[in-house]
Amino acid sequence: MRTQNLLKISWKAIVLNKMRTFLTMLGIIIGVASVIAMLAIGEGSKESIKTQISSMGSNMITIKPGSDVRGGVRLERSAMETLTLNDYEAIKKETTLLTSFSPMVNSGGQSIYGANNWPTSVYGVAPDYLKIKIWDLAEGSNFTEKEVSSAAKVAVIGQTVAENLFEEGVSLIGKMIRFNSIPLKIIGVLESKGESTGGQDQDDVILAPYTTVQKRILAITHLESIVVSSVSEEEAPNAVIEITALLRKNHKLTTNVEDDFHVISMEEMIKTFSSTSEMLTVLLVAIASISLLVGGIGIMNIMYVSVKERTREIGLRMAVGGQGSDILLQFLIEAMLISITGGLIGVSLGLGATLFIENVLHWPTSVTSSSIIISFVVCAITGIFFGWYPAKKASSLDPITALRYE
Repeated sequence: MRTQNLLKISWKAIVLNKMRTFLTMLGIIIGVASVIAMLAIGEGSKESIKTQISSMGSNMITIKPGSDVRGGVRLERSAMETLTLNDYEAIKKETTLLTSFSPMVNSGGQSIYGANNWPTSVYGVAPDYLKIKIWDLAEGSNFTEKEVSSAAKVAVIGQTVAENLFEEGVSLIGKMIRFNSIPLKIIGVLESKGESTGGQDQDDVILAPYTTVQKRILAITHLESIVVSSVSEEEAPNAVIEITALLRKNHKLTTNVEDDFHVISMEEMIKTFSSTSEMLTVLLVAIASISLLVGGIGIMNIMYVSVKERTREIGLRMAVGGQGSDILLQFLIEAMLISITGGLIGVSLGLGATLFIENVLHWPTSVTSSSIIISFVVCAITGIFFGWYPAKKASSLDPITALRYE
C-alpha cells in the first residue's frame, strides 16, 4: 500500500470514532498545553528576574563584612565591623576595573513631616550611588562631595516616602523632614523604581551623605557595605578578584585565613535566581508531563481496542495481498495522527492559557519557539512509542484466524 492510501484509511478510522478519538487526545491536549504554559511562566520569570536585577545596576558589585556564611548563622559583632573607610579609599584609589564607588550605612526609623509620619530606612551613601544603581532624579539634585565632607543634613527621598509625607503636586525641594530626631533638608526626589526581586519597595528610602548617617544617626565609624560598579558587565568577575586580593592585603590575611568579607556581583545574583527559577520550571514541567504519559497510555489502550474491533478487516487486507509492514504502518500512522492532532490543539490551548496568565493574572510569561517544537517532537514520539506494540500485534495476526474472528 502507498503511504497516501494508508493516511486516508487511518484518517477515516479516526473520523468514524470522533468522540472516542477526542477523549483519547484529551491527555495529550492537557499535557502539551500544560508544558507550554509552564515553560512560558518559567522563561518569563527568568527574564523578569534578569530585568529587575539589571535595573538595580547590572555592573554593581557589593562588598559586605564577615565571611560568606550561609544558612542564617548569626555572626559576632566584631565580624560585622571589618569594613572601614580605609578599605573604601583603597578600593577607590588602587583598583583599575571599577568606575563608581559608594560606602553604605543604613538605619530604620520614622520619617516625620508636620503631623505625618512614615516608617522607612535612611541609607548613608556617596554621590556615586545613583550612578551605580542607575537611578535618576525626578526633581532637585543629588548631594555633593562637599556636603559629604561636612556631614550636611540633606537628603534625597524616594517616591513612597514623598507620597506618604506630602500632598500630591507640592514641590518638595527645600522642605525639612525629620528622621527620628535628626532634621534633614530635602534637596532631591528620586524617580520611581518599583519593587526589587525580593518584593521590597525600592522607593521606600531616604538617601543622605554616609558621614551624616554615621555621625548623627548611628554613631559608628565602620561601614556596613561598599557598593561599586565595574567598567563593564564582562569585567565584573575580574573586578571581584581584584577587590578580594586588595582587601585581603589591607586586612593582612594570610593564605590559610579565610576572608573576613564577601563580594557579591549582580552576575552571581542573576545565576542564583535563574537556577532557582529553572529548578521550579523543571518541577512544574515534570508534573505537567504526567498528562502526556497518561495520554500516551490512552493511545495504547484505544489502539488495542481498535485492533480487536478491526481484526476481520486486518485479515481481509492480508488475504488480498496486504503485507504485515503495511498493517504496522497503518496503525502507527493512526496513533501518530491522534497524538499530533492532540498536540496541535494542545499548543493552541497552551498559547491561549499563556495569554490569559499574562493579561489577566499579570504574571510574566515568554513563549519560545523551542517549547512548541519540543511539544511536537514529544507528541510524535508518544504516538510511535505507545502505538508500536498494538500496531506490531495487528501486523503479526494470522490472516485465516483473523478472518474467522467474531
